Amino acid sequence: MKTDTNKPLAFRRYPSTTALQCFETAARHLSFTNAAQEMHMTQSAISKQVAQLEEMLNLSLFYRTPHRISLTPAGKAYYLEVLEILKHIEVATTNLMSHSSNTELLKIISHPTFCARWLIPALSGFSQEYPLINLDIKELAGPFFSEDQNADIAFLYGDGMWGNMEAIKLFDEYCVAVCQPQYLQDNMLSTECLNDYVLLQISSRLSAWYEYFKQQDISVDGTFVGPRFETFHACISAALLGYGIALVPLRLVEPELQSGALVMAWDYAAKGRGSYYVTYPVSSGQSHKVKAVLEWITAYLIISDQREKALGLVL
Repeated sequence: MKTDTNKPLAFRRYPSTTALQCFETAARHLSFTNAAQEMHMTQSAISKQVAQLEEMLNLSLFYRTPHRISLTPAGKAYYLEVLEILKHIEVATTNLMSHSSNTELLKIISHPTFCARWLIPALSGFSQEYPLINLDIKELAGPFFSEDQNADIAFLYGDGMWGNMEAIKLFDEYCVAVCQPQYLQDNMLSTECLNDYVLLQISSRLSAWYEYFKQQDISVDGTFVGPRFETFHACISAALLGYGIALVPLRLVEPELQSGALVMAWDYAAKGRGSYYVTYPVSSGQSHKVKAVLEWITAYLIISDQREKALGLVL
């Protein structure tokens, strides 16, 4: 296909979604015939849509031979961009169709392990109580959070100081050493035989074990040695499988301690450097959906505290 490189770009002229879909499907299959079958169109219609797209872009997107087609370098780059565009259109359309006109979308951000092990159980039943509030929960893997992350509410760990955000402390962090019951040779471990056991490590908290023993005025070697895991969730899973002893927040292993799947290796809970907070933009403080979640979480905390008392783990 010949192109005129001197032809000026026609701004504000955009390809139709049909043309983009035809191009994406043909690029994925590297076949106009297979694209036609998927799109329920004729091969000539697919080819015409792609040709019109190339004419508008003033670029060749495919190399064409009698027996096959392949993407040009420009076509490969454009394919990746178009794929993202079509995904965004699909998500936006699905979101709009799935919510009625009188519902609200509540966007929540939370750290992954906290989300899976505390937040989701805490929100159980919320949708039944508030059917007009639809939850959209996103996990935040990194330690940093800012107001521009487009969240109505965020559940975070830290010192409670986030710009332009109100922060309500949920609870302090206390970490306990837990392991599989079979992993213990005696009822309680002795720090004197620490080298006989594996201390599971969290990549973002490599000094956690050192601080755990330091708070007890115990000096031991080897606290930085052991398999490393990215999240508490992975570390807890490893402890359940007998990999070693995990040092994790008490609130995140309550179910396993209640069931006996995990036991405390030492009868001590170490105070963490931070606490867990529920935060929201200052401008959203009077929002009905934000108030509903705050009230729900407050009620859940009361139940959670009662459960801890029953466990004998009140700190």
